[in-house]
Amino acid sequence: MANSPSGESVINRVIRLLAAFRDESPAMSLRQLARMAELPISTAHRLAAELEVEGLLVRDDAGKLRHGHRLWEIASRGSRASSLREAALPYMEELVNQTGNDVSLGVIEGVDVLYLERLTVDDSSKNITKIAGRLPIHGCSAGLIYMAFAPEAERERFLSRRLEKLTPDTVVDPVELRALLARAKERGFVSVGGIIVPEASGVSVPVFGADGQVLAMLTLILDRGEENLAANLPQLTFASRAISLRLGFEPERKGIRRKSAPAS
Repeated sequence: MANSPSGESVINRVIRLLAAFRDESPAMSLRQLARMAELPISTAHRLAAELEVEGLLVRDDAGKLRHGHRLWEIASRGSRASSLREAALPYMEELVNQTGNDVSLGVIEGVDVLYLERLTVDDSSKNITKIAGRLPIHGCSAGLIYMAFAPEAERERFLSRRLEKLTPDTVVDPVELRALLARAKERGFVSVGGIIVPEASGVSVPVFGADGQVLAMLTLILDRGEENLAANLPQLTFASRAISLRLGFEPERKGIRRKSAPAS
């Protein structure tokens, strides 16, 4: 694969082009795209033209470039994200109807939680998750519940990192985090408030795959101070278990048990 003078491969540069699009800028001129991808205009022009031929980029009525449907088509074929979303969506819809709260489904991607699905009751600003959006692992309950069940080596790497204080309530001290994660694994859920949005709380539970490992995280986003775990947690836990079973998880065979969570 040919490299640029900077040592980047063509694939690296193509990914930079495709990743340059954002919710706030879903369509861009070629010059804007080159600037966002930090590529020379000539390189962006050549690569964008090839991506247009393949249908991965298209031009809208204003002549601006945006992602083509073929990009979604290719990404969806055999995608674990698609199968996860398909398994979870019916139970997420039930959760929204039963609890009256927003629900999200996330997976771990590097040092972030990547959100595959998000169902909302309204446009409340307390829920900042977006489909295909990311939040740092330590800044959301989904990331914390994952780390509670993560392999020890991965958890220790996480605890050794220097973490950004996102709000006054974000837990970044390794000793406090270790205690929080231990408690979360014991109880089977995480409930934290104000760690990234001061007015919001997240309650998350793990979703297990067929191998007994955490495959995804299911979260209720609530107004801080109105978590009502006694009512909301059983519904959330039921949904996560149902999704896990659909994904092939066999709790009895794997020997995994979850203790009943306290109503607090």
